[in-house]
Amino acid sequence: MKYDKMSSFIVMDIVRDALKYEDTIHFEIGQPDLTPSEKVKNRLLEAVEADKFSYTESLGLLELREKIVEHYKKVYGVEIKAGQVLLTPGTSGAFLVAYTLCLKQNGKLGLSDPSYPCYKNFAYMFDIEPVFMDIDKSTNYQLTVENLKNEKLDALQISSPSNPTGNIYDKENLKQLIEYCDKNGISFISDELYHGLVYEKDISTALEFSDKCFVINGFSKYYCMPGLRLGWIIVPEDLVREAEIIAQNIFISAPTLSQYAALEAFDYEYLEEIKNIFKQRRDYLYGELNKIFKVDAKPEGAFYLWANVSEYTNDSFSFAKQLLEEIHIATTPGKDFGSNKTQQYLRFAYTRDIEHMKEGIKRLKEYLNVE
Repeated sequence: MKYDKMSSFIVMDIVRDALKYEDTIHFEIGQPDLTPSEKVKNRLLEAVEADKFSYTESLGLLELREKIVEHYKKVYGVEIKAGQVLLTPGTSGAFLVAYTLCLKQNGKLGLSDPSYPCYKNFAYMFDIEPVFMDIDKSTNYQLTVENLKNEKLDALQISSPSNPTGNIYDKENLKQLIEYCDKNGISFISDELYHGLVYEKDISTALEFSDKCFVINGFSKYYCMPGLRLGWIIVPEDLVREAEIIAQNIFISAPTLSQYAALEAFDYEYLEEIKNIFKQRRDYLYGELNKIFKVDAKPEGAFYLWANVSEYTNDSFSFAKQLLEEIHIATTPGKDFGSNKTQQYLRFAYTRDIEHMKEGIKRLKEYLNVE
């Protein structure tokens, strides 16, 4: 296995170092500070009181999988079957299932650069070759069919909304990518973890365009349940049994108490409030950071800003360390997300309230002598 190629999460080192300072301003971690609804909490406590500590079946609680089926019908108008839904320990578990289903040893997985670092690290664990394709603001950080034409891929993975840029794949572009992959025997894996945290633009699930797609989502971001470690993957019908066997061997089943709590997660009125709070934070931070750095585009979803800091440094990793040590501001260096000019970028997460962020902006402006 290619462990020597795996990279650590720089952001996790920064999270640890940020604890040295009581007054750290946190822009580094992609974890919502908001809590799930009281209904979720109550359902969790009920499960504890009822001694729900045993395994579930490997696919997960049928009742929860049926709720996910209802969610896709309600939100996207897409019909799937409960048997296609596999509950996993976070989306990380879902990636492992998808890669095992789609890729063999030395298989080629197409990824954008920049992209979420776990994708390539999981690929290295499986002796899969990640094939990186550069993206930038010229396509709103989207891969297109043109990127794929010169590559021989076994699978393609995208994320929309994305981490770290917050962009969304346009409906027509997503459709074209999926059609190209279907035509050329390329498995299409769609990471849709930040669906729900979409602020103006419409968003489509990959399942609208093909029933061959592998769609991944979870409860950690939009549903504000990161510590409960619960995700899901929707697989094509003909691969359900194989996916179930993989799950049995990798993790047996997703955390039982988390599954019971998630039965109340689809509280759309409460979730609308969550989205609106993050939108307000996005609007504030985008408006202020744009006065200090170059932000390629206003993020359309998720809770990240991809800020070009090249006016101040050619090494955003050292710059991030400098900001933390000297003014106690924690950010994530672009290096975490790839090598495509990432040394020019920092990722800022707007996962803390506006008052917290205001102090960070004040310190940045004073430190960089910006009006």
